[in-house]
Amino acid sequence: MPLRPLLLLLTAVATTMLPAQDPPRLVTSRPTGAPLLQLPKEDDAFGFVVFGDRTGGPKEGIHVLEQAVADTNLMDPDLVLTVGDLVNGYNGHDEWHAQAAEYKAAMGKLRMPWFPVAGNHDVYWRGPGKPDGEHERDFEAVFGPLWYAFRHKQCWFVVLYSDEGDPTTGRKDFNDPACQRIGEAQFTWLSQTLQQARGARHVFVFLHHPRWLTQQYGTDWDRVHTLLAANGNVTAVFAGHIHRMRYDGVKDGIQYYTVASVGAYLEFEAPEAGYLHQFHVVTVRPAGITVAALPVGTVLDAQAITGQLSEDVDLLATELRPVVTQCVAAGAEAPIALDGAVDAVVTVQYHNPATRAIELELIPAAEAGFVFAPDHQHLVIAPGGDGATTFAVRRAADPALGFTLPALQLRCDYLATHRRVAVPTRPHDLPLPPPADLGRSDAAREGVLVLDGKAACLQVDATAIPLPDGPMTLEAWVRGEDYGARCALVAKTDDSDYALFASKGAAEFTLWLRNGYARATAPAGTLQPGRWHHVAGVFDGSEVRCYVDGRLVAANPADGPRRSNPLPLFVGADPDGKGRPTSHFAGTVDEVRLSRVARYAGATFVPPARHVPDADTLLLLHLDADFGPWTADASGHAAHAIRRGTAHCTVESRPAPR
Repeated sequence: MPLRPLLLLLTAVATTMLPAQDPPRLVTSRPTGAPLLQLPKEDDAFGFVVFGDRTGGPKEGIHVLEQAVADTNLMDPDLVLTVGDLVNGYNGHDEWHAQAAEYKAAMGKLRMPWFPVAGNHDVYWRGPGKPDGEHERDFEAVFGPLWYAFRHKQCWFVVLYSDEGDPTTGRKDFNDPACQRIGEAQFTWLSQTLQQARGARHVFVFLHHPRWLTQQYGTDWDRVHTLLAANGNVTAVFAGHIHRMRYDGVKDGIQYYTVASVGAYLEFEAPEAGYLHQFHVVTVRPAGITVAALPVGTVLDAQAITGQLSEDVDLLATELRPVVTQCVAAGAEAPIALDGAVDAVVTVQYHNPATRAIELELIPAAEAGFVFAPDHQHLVIAPGGDGATTFAVRRAADPALGFTLPALQLRCDYLATHRRVAVPTRPHDLPLPPPADLGRSDAAREGVLVLDGKAACLQVDATAIPLPDGPMTLEAWVRGEDYGARCALVAKTDDSDYALFASKGAAEFTLWLRNGYARATAPAGTLQPGRWHHVAGVFDGSEVRCYVDGRLVAANPADGPRRSNPLPLFVGADPDGKGRPTSHFAGTVDEVRLSRVARYAGATFVPPARHVPDADTLLLLHLDADFGPWTADASGHAAHAIRRGTAHCTVESRPAPR
């Protein structure tokens, strides 16, 4: 053969004989990354679950077991072991088999194999006709051998039987150390099995009674432990029986765990101390194990949390609010009086924004002098629907106590397809209406509104102040602590409507007309911190003007229709697009007035110290005093402001204008 074809042939043969190259585990087109990222282990890891006792508790405990099975299926371990007391037992043949069938039906829903351990409830007989070994034959006929072992992924699992009884009499009694012995036949089998398992990565041992607790069970476990330790690869021992978790540490390299309950009797519930329904989750790696305890019912099916469910619960948590649709007097007097007395029948309505039905429980708080009848109410509301219920509400007049709105605790369950989803419980003020006479007479004191510049402000519903298109006046007395880069005095602007600003001390009246804002802006520093100023914005149909202390400081031609919005009017802030207050003012405010006429013309005028309502007044806040959550509107239109944050009125006589 010519040399070149021979060389090509040899090269091809050599190439085919080279071992295949594994693709890199980390792939990127970026110049850095591989040295910074630690890749996970590629060893032969697996997991298994250990269930505790089922029996000794109420019949409803079978549902706890069923939930544990559902939880385990979601985690998909390789296998499951139980550590005994599968049936309630302590009975005769027929009843025992009925209980065994119930247990196997529940465990039959596991998607992976499970391996039982025999406990005292599984083998102890009560009643006539007790056979030798009591229920041992029943157990082996239904569940499997009393002791056995199996291999899985280079590990051995060894199941022991801890209720053989007294080797002389055969009597079974887990409270008698003489009955708590591993018989010679089982011990010999264990020794031989451990010899077979010497090459295993790990050996795990399971039994019902935590026999290493020598004060209760005697010292027979010492020889078993010595045998296990001598093997050199026994990693952990798991038991049950006591219905509470405990970890007894590591002895000669062997970890000792007791599993609590999956439906069995609990002496009391103290989850953080191990008194709970739970199961152990064991992750096995060549180098060792990690053991986690999961409370039953805490494993969630990720696919069950659908996008719709998530969106619905978010809506319920953020939008579910009480609306008082009717408040009528229960007697001859007004439902709510200015002295704080309440005697009313209140209808409360909720709207369900979700796509599934909801169930509500409304619990009024017994505080602030309020008495409700009944003391709670239930509602089921269809998706997208409304539901209403009625309370009788009473409160005695108590000027010393003041007036606050009663609190209503709302518990909401979202009725998903196969379960209830609890929405976080939240308290809400029951929005009772203000007294009909609020704002119709002057307060018995002079006061001003105090704002902190952070979250404090007053809020007036836009529907309460229907300002018509055309001339208007917006005015207030203000004393700023300082004036920030964006500082709102009275505003409801968001690419629309009107406001008074005081940014950097520059008084400004702004109004959206035609295609944009028309502004009258004074020079920076016109408003001085710590000093009272009267600020007014006027639109007369052809011009916007800004006045400070009765002096014209800015004016610009402007005309056209005003663009309005449904956002609230804030005193001491400006609304964003969602009606939330921003650009807060720090200081004090007095005598806020909104009028549907141009009240001031020319270069100067004397600012009124106190306004008097007339036919053109839409909003008038004297800001002398608070009543409950409201600051009274004296215009006659009942456009009462709601306080937010720390906003409050305090006694102060404002100096007369200079």
